[in-house]
Amino acid sequence: MGIEIERKFLVASDAWREAAHDVVPMAQGYLNDSGAIERGEQQASVRVRIQGGGAYLNLKSRELGPTRQEFDYAIPVEDARALLALCVGGRIEKHRHLVRHAGHLWEVDEFLGDNAGLVVAEIELGHADEAFERPGWLGAEVTDDPRYYNLALASYPYGRWPRE
Repeated sequence: MGIEIERKFLVASDAWREAAHDVVPMAQGYLNDSGAIERGEQQASVRVRIQGGGAYLNLKSRELGPTRQEFDYAIPVEDARALLALCVGGRIEKHRHLVRHAGHLWEVDEFLGDNAGLVVAEIELGHADEAFERPGWLGAEVTDDPRYYNLALASYPYGRWPRE
């Protein structure tokens, strides 16, 4: 069984751009929707993703917080395209920028389409209490806010959120 320990943050400035060393385009969708998770009818999201030249089927348990079960399987790109056509909700399109900072790899997701304008940074950790240095461009933590989970963004895109 795979365990993912990940923390998610908003991005406060574009200063991360000069440190980005790679960018990977991604398109993904979900075979289940956030409503089934919220109602307790399902305990995991089922995602299909095309990233760069590869494709993956991913199952992730839906607990709030930084730790969850995750299973990731490589699949043929043609199968992923067919599965994307079966997905519910909207498709997530984003560019993932890879940024190294103080010994950790940050994944900065710049969303496109209906989620344009949203930029979040994620860090995967070895354990929930692992210390890490916060880059100066990092904003508020949103790890415990389910609105920022990709599954939720597919159903209720950032572009439809009321502006505060």
